[in-house]
Amino acid sequence: MSPGHTLRSLRARGVEVFVAENRAEALAKVKDIIPNGATINNGSSVTLGEIGLIEYLKSEVHGWKNLHAAVVAEKDPAKQALLRKEAIFAEYYIGSVHAIAETGEMIIASASASQLPPIVSTSPNLIFVAGAQKITPTYEDAMKRVREHVVPLEDKRMKDVGMGGTVLAKIVTFEREPVFTGRVVRMILVKEKLGF
Repeated sequence: MSPGHTLRSLRARGVEVFVAENRAEALAKVKDIIPNGATINNGSSVTLGEIGLIEYLKSEVHGWKNLHAAVVAEKDPAKQALLRKEAIFAEYYIGSVHAIAETGEMIIASASASQLPPIVSTSPNLIFVAGAQKITPTYEDAMKRVREHVVPLEDKRMKDVGMGGTVLAKIVTFEREPVFTGRVVRMILVKEKLGF
């Protein structure tokens, strides 16, 4: 695997790439990117937990409007549904990817697809955080990584915490963001193993 080639490939596809030496530096970069007062949403992610972002969001000292937290806190199903709709339009979506091909394609897999609308269309700013171990030589290897490595580990993780497990229901290949959309896609690539 060639991280340098991957960085060039991502940049050629219009992705702003930042390299973080470790998880603390990755968290600092996320904090630096998002302005005070911005609306944010985040996906369920082992990686985001490992860099400390989930705990930071729970601390409520960040100065952002955390739409994901509002959804989780709401107990009324009708109100929660409305909040979910609002959350998909957050100004900043923070998540991870499951594989990155050296050629620049990013793969995101999902069972429910709840994180996909902000990624594919609705949030004007995407921030992905990924450990360098997610880089694969080819697109085909990236897809294989998702199917044979990531999904089984996520299924086990969910079962270990008393949930029903997961299935691979949807896969997005993020090739690039067309310039005319005006969306900004950022990747913070961390020189540590993070997530699956």
